[in-house]
Amino acid sequence: MRAFREAVEAGDMDAVEALLAEDVVFTSPVVFKPYPGKAITAAILRAVSQVFQDFRYVREIGDPAGSDHGLVFTARVGDRELTGCDFLHVNEEGLIDDFMVMVRPLSGAHALAEAMGARFDQIAKEAEARSA
Repeated sequence: MRAFREAVEAGDMDAVEALLAEDVVFTSPVVFKPYPGKAITAAILRAVSQVFQDFRYVREIGDPAGSDHGLVFTARVGDRELTGCDFLHVNEEGLIDDFMVMVRPLSGAHALAEAMGARFDQIAKEAEARSA
């Protein structure tokens, strides 16, 4: 998923959004219920790009020509270091239709949950505006 990685690393969130399928499902590392849809997924990813500091991908897992990919990353949220992985599945059109994130350690997940929770009203408003 080279295009996705390059868009994230460039901070080009419009390009990231363009790689999402309309029916993408985003599974958060800190919320039980998945978020279905391109608008909410794009809004969440935009917020995460502001929350994460010193974000960088450190490894790719999977066959570049396959439909399943893992992108291992490191980042900081406040004073908490974390490691995580974006697990991506692409559909026949090459768009991401399943996006699951996992992070560790627990203290990093808590910091992420707190930072994203503080932004969730804005995330919901952005998603609503994008889907209208």
